[in-house]
Amino acid sequence: MPSPARSRPRLPRGRAADAALASGLFLVVGLGTLRSLIGAREEPWAVTAANWVLIAVACGALYFSSRRPVAAASVAALATAVYYVTSAYDGPLLLAVVVALFLVAAAGRLHAAVVIAALCLIGTALGTIRGNGDVNQVALFMLTGWFVAMITLGGLRHSHLARARETEERAATQERLRIARELHDVVGHHLSLINVQSTAALRRLTKDPAAGADQATEALGAVKDASREALRELRATLGVLREAGEAAPTAPAPGLGRLGELTDAAGAAGLAVTVHRAGDTGPLPVEADLAAYRIVQESLTNVARHARATRADIHLDGDGGRLTVTVTDDGRGPAADPARTGPPGSGITGMRERARALGGDLTAGPAPGGGFSVRATLPLARTTATEEPRR
Repeated sequence: MPSPARSRPRLPRGRAADAALASGLFLVVGLGTLRSLIGAREEPWAVTAANWVLIAVACGALYFSSRRPVAAASVAALATAVYYVTSAYDGPLLLAVVVALFLVAAAGRLHAAVVIAALCLIGTALGTIRGNGDVNQVALFMLTGWFVAMITLGGLRHSHLARARETEERAATQERLRIARELHDVVGHHLSLINVQSTAALRRLTKDPAAGADQATEALGAVKDASREALRELRATLGVLREAGEAAPTAPAPGLGRLGELTDAAGAAGLAVTVHRAGDTGPLPVEADLAAYRIVQESLTNVARHARATRADIHLDGDGGRLTVTVTDDGRGPAADPARTGPPGSGITGMRERARALGGDLTAGPAPGGGFSVRATLPLARTTATEEPRR
């Protein structure tokens, strides 16, 4: 049995929608003008045939409204004006002009819509002044109201679509920034470890090739593991860019459950890491779990690259409503490296953005007893910093 979502008919789009609009309007106007083909004659057949051509032109012009809205509305208005001047039958062809004005305003051409409407009203008013009995002052006032209403609705439609596009573009920008932060965290952390290990192996082999072979082998093994992990996380991070039908990554999502992998990798780089847990630290919401993992990962990366530290301590303190993550080290600050050029990294900024995205905060600076400290507070409720605070 088909589901309601599948059985529901889909509205036409693009050229099909334009054709449906023009055809439907021609059908409505044609039904309202049938009396010109039946009953007593009020005009010659040649004039009637010409007027039906004008009806077809006015309605058919709307087929081009999505591509040339102003031109389509102008043609529809001109054909309608000629029709009402030459025809003895008062058909509902004015609907073509009303719909065309809406489409022009919905396309963002408000000035053009106002000009076309004004010309139509001026022409109708001149006909009324010269003694046209079909349109009186009340009818002219009502026609003005219709034109104003349709242009207003079209303008509101254009504003709604513009806001929707702006929202989509903002969401796409935020998603790109999120992916960029993920790539920075994944690639930066593992490449830093690879750099430290490969540098250590090269130094050992240079100083004493025979004695340092075992240590170099161990370091190269750590490089292999770090590069494999980097590739695995890189595939998982870029999974959002997969084409339809591609298999999803099978690796578990990063979180504090994989904290041991970070400490093992840091230990292989010569950094002793100790994890201290207090209170309720799990299970955590997915967003908080990922943010805490990335903050610890980036902190250890900075320690390995800049701090000249021998040990680091990770403190996880949860009270059920929030999680506090603190990473401290005994480093002596960045070592001078003449080969290192370029602007400073964005690691602390990225960590702070992650915390604020969850409604939390992050501070980083020298620790009171020496070294460096990173402290992040992550609310565990599913709220974000974009929500308005309660007053």
